[in-house]
Amino acid sequence: MYVRRDYSRPLFSSRRRSGIGGRFLFFYGLLIGGFLVFVYSQFGRLQLMALDAVGLAPTATPFASTFAQQGYDFFLQGRLEEAAAAYAQAVSQQPENINYLYEYGRTLIELNRGAATDQSRPISDADLASQLGDQAITAAPNDVRSYALKARALVWLDDSESAIPIALRGLELDPNFTPLLAVLARAYATIGRYQQALDYAAQAVELNPMDADAHRSYAYALIWVGEREAAIAQLEDAININPFLTPAYFELGIQYRAAQRYEEAIATYEKVLTMQPRNPRALLRLCETYSQVGQDAQAQGYCEDALANPPSDASLLADVHKQLGMVMFRRRNYEGSIQEFNQCQALGADDIECWYILGLAHYYIGGNENCQVAWDTLNEALRRINQLPVKEPILSSTQAGLQLVTQNCVAFQGRALPTLEPTSISVTPIGG
Repeated sequence: MYVRRDYSRPLFSSRRRSGIGGRFLFFYGLLIGGFLVFVYSQFGRLQLMALDAVGLAPTATPFASTFAQQGYDFFLQGRLEEAAAAYAQAVSQQPENINYLYEYGRTLIELNRGAATDQSRPISDADLASQLGDQAITAAPNDVRSYALKARALVWLDDSESAIPIALRGLELDPNFTPLLAVLARAYATIGRYQQALDYAAQAVELNPMDADAHRSYAYALIWVGEREAAIAQLEDAININPFLTPAYFELGIQYRAAQRYEEAIATYEKVLTMQPRNPRALLRLCETYSQVGQDAQAQGYCEDALANPPSDASLLADVHKQLGMVMFRRRNYEGSIQEFNQCQALGADDIECWYILGLAHYYIGGNENCQVAWDTLNEALRRINQLPVKEPILSSTQAGLQLVTQNCVAFQGRALPTLEPTSISVTPIGG
């Protein structure tokens, strides 16, 4: 019997077996392809999982809400710099979230730092808060907090006239929003409309007696009408409401000093140091207070402590150098005072003490070169005094210094004394 064979096929092949093998290869290839696509699309996540397995994965970035909660907690603890940093992170993730914008701006205003000496913070906290206020109004034009933030930042930037219409726009949205009423109290007091300031402040405190800033704004208005003791009571209430928020302590300390309650002022600043042992502003205020009562040796120690950990705030650092220069001048350390006043000028300060006392220090050292510097510096001081709303007793001291130069410096004997041009007088608070 003859069997016909097809030699084009493998010996053991069959149609059924061939179909199964083809489908297997197809699905296997599809599986491999899908796996490769998954790995490619999820490479970052898989890489993090692999790094995490060996303990090398980077820390995951928290959500904006996590940063905001941290900021809120830090604020309540009085840790304002940390609160601002946390809120900045929240705003960077959600730049149109009015909750984060408002709290971040409010914290910056409480910090109230100037530009940093190292340019890491090129503008002041109030300037940045003002920018956040604009951002908030754009993002949430129907939210009263947007206008409260912008208005308050402008008040801190000494632009109360611009702040008032913005605050009034906010009141149209909510006439009982306490922060806006408090801002208007400060703004109206600054431009001399004292009764309106007192009315807004009283309304703010009545609506929310547990709002520390309302009490502080009421104190501010009271100071302008000479009611210092009532202002002190309001500031003490503000501290009792939030004992960890340091700005109220500094406002209270200034009023204690103005009322010649120096022991209470010192105790107030020392209280800040118990919470923040290296707080440069508290050290500076202690330096000023001890100098005010004639204890210059102790005052110098506090100023030097402030410089041991110099603040990043350029304006605050300039104030420390100025105060230390004044203390050294009174202790007849004229060379030391010159160094401090030169530092004050180098930091861009406009404080008149860094000019007229510097000129006097050069005169007292003596010599032709110092006489020339004294003459030039006192003349510059005179030009700057001309721009001040209150000129005495600085003007008399400067003119006396110029007269001493013309009397005792050979090169300037008989030199005509410069005169001062008259200028307009601006509003000054009755309470000083």
